[in-house]
Amino acid sequence: MLTTLNTSYTDTRAADLAWALGQEPLPALAVLDLELAGARLQLRLLGASHQVLLEEAGGRCSETVACIPGSSTPLPLGVSKRLGEYEYEFAARVETLGPGSFAGRAQELLALVADHPNGLAGTFPGSPHAFTAMLAHRHEGQVRWRTWHAYPQEGQLVATRTSVAVRMHAGAR
Repeated sequence: MLTTLNTSYTDTRAADLAWALGQEPLPALAVLDLELAGARLQLRLLGASHQVLLEEAGGRCSETVACIPGSSTPLPLGVSKRLGEYEYEFAARVETLGPGSFAGRAQELLALVADHPNGLAGTFPGSPHAFTAMLAHRHEGQVRWRTWHAYPQEGQLVATRTSVAVRMHAGAR
């Protein structure tokens, strides 16, 4: 699903992004609710980037990558954590591209996500290449999602990849 976000472009630099787990739902400009083989997932586009809410096996997980007022947790390159019943893994990278390469990559990503049943993308007013896009799927018992945050004025694209698996208890087969 592709939508135009009716808001100003809040996080104007890749360096402004922060990461947080466990936040309550923040006001969203666009939402996509998904059911992935027993897991309920909500992809949320914020005025300041993205939030994912996951419910599975009685547990909950919330990931936020956004400009978070007062946050002192910058976007990490990688995180691996145990969260209650979940094993959570997160990775992020920042790509810097020239103007032509950036425009092509932006169009490619928006086309990938826009027509995907598990995809949500929003473009910000002012530039067709200023966007946040999210794509989710289930693979080998894990719920996974990828996100892309585009900053055309800097030629930077922030890509994140997350996987969450319910921990198997000893003796459970």
